[in-house]
Amino acid sequence: MYLVQRRIRRRVNTPTADPHTTDPLLRQTRSTGDEVGCKKFFVTQNKIKWQWAPAFLGFWVLLYWSISVPAFHRLPEPLSIKDETKYPDRFIAERAEINLQNLIELGPRVVGSAANEQGVVKYFMSKMQKLRSEVLSTYEIEADVQVASGSYVHWEMVNMYQSIQNFVIKVSPKGTNSTSYLLVNSHYDSVPGGPGAGDDGTMVAIMLETLRVLIKSKQPLRHPVVFLFNGAEENPLQASHAFITQHKWAKNCKALINLDSAGSGGREILFQSGPNHPWLMKHYRRAIVHPYASTVAEEMFQRHFIPSDTDFRIFRDHGRVPGLDMAHQYNGYVYHTRYDRPEIIPRGTFQNTGDNVLALVREIANAPELDDTSKYSEGHTIFFDVMGMFLVFYSETEGTILNVIVSISAIITCLYSFKMMANTTGLKFHKVLKRSIYTLGVQAVAVIFAAALCFLMGVMMDVMHMPMSWFTNSWLIFGLYFCPLFFGFAIIPALYFNMSKDDRFPIGFSVQLLLHCHCLVLVFLTLLMTVCKIRSAFMLMLAILFYTTGLIVNLVTKLHNRPTSWLIPHMIFGIPPFLFYSYLSHGFFVTFIPMTGRFGASVNPDLIICAFTVGVGILTGGFMIPVLNLFKKSKTIISSLLVVTLIFVIVAATHIGFPYRSETNVQRFSVLHTKRVFRDPNNAVRRVETGYFIMPQDRRTYSVKNKVINMTLAETIEADCQREMLCGLPLYNHRWHKARASSVWIPGPEPTFDNMPHIKIKAKNQISKTKIRYEFELSGPDHMALFIKPLNDADIVNWSFHYTPLRMNWKPPYFIYFSYGVDGTPLNFWIEFERPSADWSKLILEIGVSGHWNHHEYMLTKDFKKFLSSFPKYVDATAWPASYETWQF
Repeated sequence: MYLVQRRIRRRVNTPTADPHTTDPLLRQTRSTGDEVGCKKFFVTQNKIKWQWAPAFLGFWVLLYWSISVPAFHRLPEPLSIKDETKYPDRFIAERAEINLQNLIELGPRVVGSAANEQGVVKYFMSKMQKLRSEVLSTYEIEADVQVASGSYVHWEMVNMYQSIQNFVIKVSPKGTNSTSYLLVNSHYDSVPGGPGAGDDGTMVAIMLETLRVLIKSKQPLRHPVVFLFNGAEENPLQASHAFITQHKWAKNCKALINLDSAGSGGREILFQSGPNHPWLMKHYRRAIVHPYASTVAEEMFQRHFIPSDTDFRIFRDHGRVPGLDMAHQYNGYVYHTRYDRPEIIPRGTFQNTGDNVLALVREIANAPELDDTSKYSEGHTIFFDVMGMFLVFYSETEGTILNVIVSISAIITCLYSFKMMANTTGLKFHKVLKRSIYTLGVQAVAVIFAAALCFLMGVMMDVMHMPMSWFTNSWLIFGLYFCPLFFGFAIIPALYFNMSKDDRFPIGFSVQLLLHCHCLVLVFLTLLMTVCKIRSAFMLMLAILFYTTGLIVNLVTKLHNRPTSWLIPHMIFGIPPFLFYSYLSHGFFVTFIPMTGRFGASVNPDLIICAFTVGVGILTGGFMIPVLNLFKKSKTIISSLLVVTLIFVIVAATHIGFPYRSETNVQRFSVLHTKRVFRDPNNAVRRVETGYFIMPQDRRTYSVKNKVINMTLAETIEADCQREMLCGLPLYNHRWHKARASSVWIPGPEPTFDNMPHIKIKAKNQISKTKIRYEFELSGPDHMALFIKPLNDADIVNWSFHYTPLRMNWKPPYFIYFSYGVDGTPLNFWIEFERPSADWSKLILEIGVSGHWNHHEYMLTKDFKKFLSSFPKYVDATAWPASYETWQF
């Protein structure tokens, strides 16, 4: 017995200082020794008590509401007229506000209207007289009223204008010989029926006050400044094209500050710069008083995610003028509606934008680069503001280098952490690496599942006839889309951890491994976006940078070995990027939620919100939501997110989820009281229809079905789209052209017209056996459109319109938009046709003409007014009479 006992080898678990020689199980036991003192209040059995989960989630919500949201909405204290003596060189918000009120009193300023072509010009003339009386002797001030005609191609149509106007003022240092000017632009015209206070009356008022301060200030200007008040932006963009291609000062304009709006109030965002002129951003950073700028917004705008356009594109494409494009975007609910009034614009908005514009004008007008901007064309930039406090900008090349360095550093740090996990647990490195690969797959599945769940909710809300429930109460997005997204993020790893329990690999390491894998996913996406020249990759790079920094701190302090203590550096370094992302995301939601009200009936806006939610969720929650797996009852906590979603769906089904509110959050419709006349090959009338042509602007057309007169008689225009050219509708512009299939037609009484469109053949000449030329004359109201379709193997080989559609072989029918301002002389045009044979006995052309009386309120009939009044109060119906008539030749 004694001999047997001597052969038994006893295992003695003696702690040593060397972790590599200590038993792994003992090492794990030792690591739990930090559960002492107050830590027992939070932690039990290496997990955080489940009661602290609401506090953990609430902490991030509190950061969002208490810091990010106020930072976005912060406006400076406005200056009043009584402050002028104390601050003679400062922008005075009250004066700008008065300018806006005087402009709005003229009424809607549609191209061709008396208010736009006479009233505004007279107003500017009176302002000019006052400015001349106040200008210092060190400046010279000149004014010019430009009347111009021309054309260009805008998306899918030829945009043609005649006798539209610009009011241009130039301020120059006396005796200057500089031939390089700074151009500052905004537009004074408005959409039909809209006061146009936000778009773009506010910017016009700010320009006038900026001009007043400049000419009275002793601060010098090195270069002249041209203030362009353009009179036809809503047509669209005609007046800027007229200036940059025809005005006598245009060739000297070497840089641009463009001021526009997609909302009413708030701060103006810089969302386009250059292109390829980083010196502009250098001066923006140096001069700007209240920074708000985003490369992300620039890339989204230039990729047409935003359903809008600005004069910036015209100056860039037709004048090669680099510049800065700035716009208000807050409260887009009233944009292009009759509720775009001056009283809803806070005075702080004038001060915020005025301070910035005045500082930028002084800075760029004194910039040495303005002498020859071509020398400083050096590529794109990456720029963003940090919570409105300061601006960060660097070149695209520097951004590429930074992205690569941060990504490589993250990979190395994560690999080193894997090695430390192996040492601590006693597992071999390749096993930890293998586990990390599995975890990486789990994380990829989690992201895909979460995104799919979010989009599934978007589809379900649409199927249940509940889209846009968040349109007024945007907080519903949290429960409807963020909660299922975060559920998907967390539940897949939770199930994986439950199935792959290993006493040698504690849950703290498993969660860290999951976060490392999320970091590596972001590294891959960052490098991919960098290779694809997507400058917005900096957004992911920042998340990687702060996570890696927190990880390094954990590794240096050895907190990574402790079950929960590593969370402290992780959360501390997670706060700055969370604040930045939530600040930026709040701005995007504030901007895009109102925009969904004009995305058209064919688009499910909830899917767009889902896309934003996924992006925002990955950035704000990607490194935080997986931490829920460290809590006791983690799967119950995670599943409770779906309970929250269910509650929010129920709330969305109540009146709280109804999207619209009178005057503040309106539903939009374009309603044209229309007469349509179609002719046969002999030009005899074959069909006449009168009624209401309705163009829905959002998904919920059915919300007015039981309220509007005769809405139950509404017909789709699918049949007309099959048998008539462009559905046989009086399409107003390129957006209507694109969305025509979602239109609605309601039979109704005949409208009243004045100055009906009329087209006649002035001449017909055969150029050769296979070519023939028609000359036409078109007369009618100041807004018309031509739709031209060749017939029976005839081709249009030349015409007097812009040649691009023919050169680019656009598919007919062709769309020509035409408007005029002060001169209504009939439009003369010609078209040349060619046929394979000399047989001209068959028809060669169908031509449609639409007329729009969009500023003629006296032409609205009693029936039409009654029809419009039947729309609910939460509807803003932009309405006017319109005609459509076809001929064949």
